[in-house]
Amino acid sequence: MTDQILSDRDLDVIFREARSFKGWQDRPVSDVTIRAIYDLLRWGPTAFNASPARFVMVQSEEAKAKLAGCAIDSNKDKILTAPFTVVVGYDLDFPQTLPDLFKLYPGVEKLFDGNEGLTRETAFRNSSLQGGYLMIAARALGLDCCPMSGFDPAAVEKAFFDGSNVKVNFLCSMGYGDKDSLPPRQERLTFDQACKIV
Repeated sequence: MTDQILSDRDLDVIFREARSFKGWQDRPVSDVTIRAIYDLLRWGPTAFNASPARFVMVQSEEAKAKLAGCAIDSNKDKILTAPFTVVVGYDLDFPQTLPDLFKLYPGVEKLFDGNEGLTRETAFRNSSLQGGYLMIAARALGLDCCPMSGFDPAAVEKAFFDGSNVKVNFLCSMGYGDKDSLPPRQERLTFDQACKIV
């Protein structure tokens, strides 16, 4: 598997030419495509194979309005005009699924018993990883993304995760981006500014 390298075109689509879109083409995204995103991202690695992320695909006009009502003003249109927005959450009850997901070490779920700090840290960190996999999968399937903060977490949790132990991590609008809506691309740090080899 390690000798398989993506083409330059693939790398452009996923990384080099990918942008955070705020304007969208009037083009729906099928439920088949939405399901295919998850069917790809779920294979990305997480600690203990915990897979703590929970995803709400906000697609109906009613649900979009509810989510937009939880967002800051500058994010409302990004939610309302996108074909759908994903609420990326993390389930603090994820240890309950470990007996099924991580059978290599029976009883590993006991590591989290009574350890709220470790549970929250593991859930947040690994749901963030899964949110990254979400965007890579979406881009690989031809969609564009707009990840966002800028919302009231308590309001989002009440609207979309009420009655569960799921907390919100971030939002990500998705669809087919309108290139005419893009501002000039901003710079990124160079290798030497962000990295060192030791």
